[in-house]
Amino acid sequence: MKFSLLGCLLVFSHIVLAQSTTAPPDRNTPWSQRMVATIMANNADSIAYVKEGKDAHWEYEMGVILQAIEQVWYRTADDRYFQYIQKNMDRYVNADGTIRTYKMDEYNIDYITPGRSLLMLAQQSLPGNEKYRKAAAVLRQQLAQQPRTNEGGFWHKKRYPYQMWLDGLYMAEPFYAEYTKLYGGAAGTDKKDFDDIVNQFVWMENHARDAKTGLLYHGWDESRAQKWANKETGKSPNFWSRAMGWYVMALVDVLDYIPQSYPRRAELITILQRTIPAIVTYQDPKSGCWYQVTDRPGEKSNYVEASGTGMFVYAIAKGVRMGYLPETMLASARKGYDGMLKNFISTDAKGQIHLEKTVLVGGLGGTPYRDGSYDYYLSEPLRQDDLKGVGPFIMASVEMEIAGSGAPADRSIGKGKTVAVDNYFNHEFRKSATGEQEPFHYLWDDRMHSGFFWWGNIFQNLGAKTTTISGAPTATSLKGVDVYIIVDPDTPKETAKPNYVSETDINAIDAWVRAGGTLVLMANDTSNCEHKHFGQLAARFGMQFLPKNRNMVQGTQWDQGTISIPAGNSIFPHTQTVYIKELAPLDVKAPAKAVVTDSGDVIMGVANVGKGRVFAVGDPWLYNEYVDGRRIPAKFQNFQAAKDLATWLVSGK
Repeated sequence: MKFSLLGCLLVFSHIVLAQSTTAPPDRNTPWSQRMVATIMANNADSIAYVKEGKDAHWEYEMGVILQAIEQVWYRTADDRYFQYIQKNMDRYVNADGTIRTYKMDEYNIDYITPGRSLLMLAQQSLPGNEKYRKAAAVLRQQLAQQPRTNEGGFWHKKRYPYQMWLDGLYMAEPFYAEYTKLYGGAAGTDKKDFDDIVNQFVWMENHARDAKTGLLYHGWDESRAQKWANKETGKSPNFWSRAMGWYVMALVDVLDYIPQSYPRRAELITILQRTIPAIVTYQDPKSGCWYQVTDRPGEKSNYVEASGTGMFVYAIAKGVRMGYLPETMLASARKGYDGMLKNFISTDAKGQIHLEKTVLVGGLGGTPYRDGSYDYYLSEPLRQDDLKGVGPFIMASVEMEIAGSGAPADRSIGKGKTVAVDNYFNHEFRKSATGEQEPFHYLWDDRMHSGFFWWGNIFQNLGAKTTTISGAPTATSLKGVDVYIIVDPDTPKETAKPNYVSETDINAIDAWVRAGGTLVLMANDTSNCEHKHFGQLAARFGMQFLPKNRNMVQGTQWDQGTISIPAGNSIFPHTQTVYIKELAPLDVKAPAKAVVTDSGDVIMGVANVGKGRVFAVGDPWLYNEYVDGRRIPAKFQNFQAAKDLATWLVSGK
């Protein structure tokens, strides 16, 4: 489909530029980070789409690589990646939310793709983050006005009338779905928009699917006016791997934002379950990769191609991780990924890795005219480190790193476990971007500094399911929950009518713990947490939050919040130094015991009770602000501590 990225320039902040002068990562560094390091080292300015004689402008390849880098940020909590994404968006987004070089009247579906980075930035605690939401709203307005087929499918571009291409589903729908989830608005609006999103996939499959192979043709022309279009069906004549790769990547990403309660969610999963097995049928048994023209392996001039292979590996691995595809399909992803490393990754004399064999472009129509023939797809040149291949390779690498080598190591730890966070004792609200009241503070969906998005992502990568308990703890509400996290119960200054922990609540939680549940109690300093009733719950298990505050950090004197964890700690085996400010220490007695102490104070305690256990700490220290790598110095290992604690909680060890 796409035009070539003739100029690829990456701009990092001075921190990132400093890295570009250092040696490349060693061979033990994960492939995702090694590939990002190559791109950073070899390009001095921000990602820019440059055509000869034209200025850099807003375009989709930037969106693809930034989405990949965002996933590496979530994997590492390395602030350089976040700074890079913001730097790129700030190159185009003005203070009033207008987007430099963007032209809505072209109605090019590709222009929507970078909007995913806008949505991520809009959800961060950042000065002036409102401009990112405003810019995202501009892209959403394009979708509202995008020309459509008679049944409602988005035209690929205004200059490609009545045409739907597989590529367009990735370009628009993940952004559309996340925007709807965040800013859907009045009752009923969300359903209408989610229906529209699902319909785009349904219509595309209906018009592009080949009944014999189960594969999807690259494009469909409702008017049948294009020379490439079958005069009876409107389908283009061949199967292009990258086009199908865009489509299945769109499916697994869109499902991140479609609510579990939405009745048509299952339709998308069914399409994925119907399409992926058809694609796997054409995986090359020798190399593990997929050919440029998918269904004609081994034919004259056909070749295994990097971008399509990377996209398939990503979609399969993520589909398995999220439970949409059977575990057995992970073998196909592993085979494909191993094939990528063997066939597409090269190493230069400087130790940098490169991605080879990404086809530069594949399209339909236009000038000069592209007829969608077999010979056409094989006529386009290949390019090293093309971002349409690099982005999917990074995303596939992240998925395979989560899956682990051999057996699905990381994901097996929490498989079948449910981790619930309380939203009853902690029940605060704030005004949303749309002016409505929304719950926040220590919740899985909250991506601002106040939320538990990062910790929730860690639990999910371990294979666990995250959920929220919005009512009082009872045998019914705790049924099926393996880990129950209660954080910072409200005081009257935070909530007009707080739900205090009652004796009934304590008895229900106690019974659940003794039956095998793992309880996490996170208090706060004495002025920001309801200690009296929460303390009664902790006391049931031999622990008490003391009426004492410590680590009262002044401004950015970070060292005042230092807590050291000795080597060999059973809960934090990979963590040595963490940052916790303004916390209440613990008093512990049997059955509880101290697991982390500092200067004579018990910082964290554990109690084994019946078949279950309780973990307590005097601060909610693992919320986004102190985990995502953006705020505190890198010497503090809160991100690693969050992984260690999550592993201990779901492993049952």
